[in-house]
Amino acid sequence: MISTRSLAVPLFWAVFSATLVYGQDLSRYGRFQFGMNLDSLAKQANVKPSEAKMLHQRPAMIQELWWQRPLGIPSPEADPVREVVFSFYNGELFRMVVNYDRYRTEGLTDEDMIGAISAKYGVATRPPAEIVSFSSSRVYNDSEKVLARWEDAQYSFNLFRFAYRPTFGMVLFSKRLDALAQAAVVEAIRLDEQEAPQREIELQKKLDEENRTAQEKAKLVNRPAFRAKRWVIQ
Repeated sequence: MISTRSLAVPLFWAVFSATLVYGQDLSRYGRFQFGMNLDSLAKQANVKPSEAKMLHQRPAMIQELWWQRPLGIPSPEADPVREVVFSFYNGELFRMVVNYDRYRTEGLTDEDMIGAISAKYGVATRPPAEIVSFSSSRVYNDSEKVLARWEDAQYSFNLFRFAYRPTFGMVLFSKRLDALAQAAVVEAIRLDEQEAPQREIELQKKLDEENRTAQEKAKLVNRPAFRAKRWVIQ
């Protein structure tokens, strides 16, 4: 009897190799190259640039664009990538978080995944480290254990297995842009916290003014009607 894993491994190797057509070039993943702008990437990914989420606007603009493979692709040769979160620093792609389809990687071990990726990116290191699997509007805070890492002086690819779901993912980033982006996020959070009390005061003033205006409008309507009313007490 042929096991599920014995079928899955060669299939994944074939599909993964077809996906990573650019060899050991760590400056890109498939069609997407670090540093490319949001509009160009959105066009290649067949999504609208307007779908990008603005996380921070100062001291630098940090945006995220979420891509998900359309459902209903029946071919077993379909791309093993299920979804990707693209992150932009002042409009430049600096980070990709790739989530692989659980059904395309079902039965594969850590060694299977490392072997498949190493076939394109060379020998991996096994650092005793953790890597964040996605960013948020506040901080990079969801970390996973790194299974293997491929890197050079400019870029880093980090394979991990999700702790809370049965599949793998990969965090890829430009070291230069990622460092700038993380510093910008830290400063943005500091500024938000510093200005929070003043924003709260301004918000309360706005609410008070809106309430005052509503009361004045209601007064203009109700006062004449109230005065004209003839009350009859029985």
